[in-house]
Amino acid sequence: MPPVGDRDYRLSVGIEERLPPAMVLGYALQHLVALTGIWIFPVLIGQELSLSKAQVGLIVQACFITTGLVTILQSGRLLRLPVVQGPTAVFFVVLVSGARTYGLGAAFGSMAVAGLLFAALSLPIRRWGLIGYLSPLMSPPLIYGMLLVIIGVQLAGIGLPNWFGVSGPPSLNFGAAMATALVILACMIFGGASVVRRAALLIGILVGSLFYTASQGIDLSEVGASPMIRLPSLLPFGFGVSWALVPLMLLAYAQAAADAMGIYSLLSRWGGQTLTKDRVSRGIFGEVLGSAVGATFGGLGTTSYAENIGIIRVSGIGSRRVTLAAGCFALAVGFIPKIGVLIACMPSPVLSAASTLLFGVIAVSGIQIMKNVVWDEMNTAVAGVSLILCLGLAALPDRILSGASPALRSLAAQPMLTGIILLVVLNGLINGVIRRMILPADPKDAP
Repeated sequence: MPPVGDRDYRLSVGIEERLPPAMVLGYALQHLVALTGIWIFPVLIGQELSLSKAQVGLIVQACFITTGLVTILQSGRLLRLPVVQGPTAVFFVVLVSGARTYGLGAAFGSMAVAGLLFAALSLPIRRWGLIGYLSPLMSPPLIYGMLLVIIGVQLAGIGLPNWFGVSGPPSLNFGAAMATALVILACMIFGGASVVRRAALLIGILVGSLFYTASQGIDLSEVGASPMIRLPSLLPFGFGVSWALVPLMLLAYAQAAADAMGIYSLLSRWGGQTLTKDRVSRGIFGEVLGSAVGATFGGLGTTSYAENIGIIRVSGIGSRRVTLAAGCFALAVGFIPKIGVLIACMPSPVLSAASTLLFGVIAVSGIQIMKNVVWDEMNTAVAGVSLILCLGLAALPDRILSGASPALRSLAAQPMLTGIILLVVLNGLINGVIRRMILPADPKDAP
């Protein structure tokens, strides 16, 4: 999600200021419930890959640990800004795509290896590491915005078809899904600037689950059988590395880094602090290193959440002690497997309704990001060709793809993967090379 709010805004409670413990606790919990991806993406992974509730619970547990670890690093010693990290849709799409082709162990292993490589690239070298040359590939609004549109379009097939559920009466399943969607919309529309709007998806999921339980019931036997406290499992799905998948994971890290840099800049401006290149490198280093470690336990890569920036903008509370506490809470939850299994037991129609709205918000956010793009012939070519080709490749018949390599089949089957490559390549070629060759030929564009 893009950063939100007025860039000239000033915090009422500064980044280095302290608050009473009760206020720290309250605002930290607000930040935690706004992490929409951590409640949805692990269960969607389970649905897409036909995982058991126990396996989904392991992913939930690892996502909380990854979120907590990276948030603590960012708010504490490295970046020292009030950012909250959470799973992002880009890693979700790449992981599911890679798991379908190479297996879940290889997908998480490739994420870990790519994270270590990206962490090495973000090390400060002469005050600015190689990350400075990679992130601009993803940062232009045309590329980042179109990527979110493509992701939203690709994920659309996961949502609405599952509103009717896979078991039980379709009418009751649809009723629970509709109740979830209506509650989420009500919270978004009438929640104003309160935490109700920021936690709309979580509130909708809770209400929809209660509706579903009242009509059909939910089997929570696996929750009762889970231990109360347990260390996360190292390499729970095995380990492997696909060198065709690692570059795609690197691109996902580049997108997350570009998103994070915008949030770093916004927060530092609100707090009246100087954001040096060395500080940015430390922040990106902490983000990707924590994500790499989390991947070895089955956690998704993270990025800085704009929902949490919205909470800071509305409340004026920018103390990094608050987000540090939120990271500690998330880390603690990661050691309680019952919570992970409970989230895994969420009804499929309820989750599908919530994810439908989430993916719609992702797509519209991409459109909002591109509002200042000048839609001349060249930018239209970059966006239009990338969108049509990446979606068209997904419709290639099996007789054509059957003889292709696994890497090519993976690219063709997942629009986001081909879209991100097409966007970067075409933007570099058309806007980086051809535009510079053509524009000087026009007298009005001459210096």
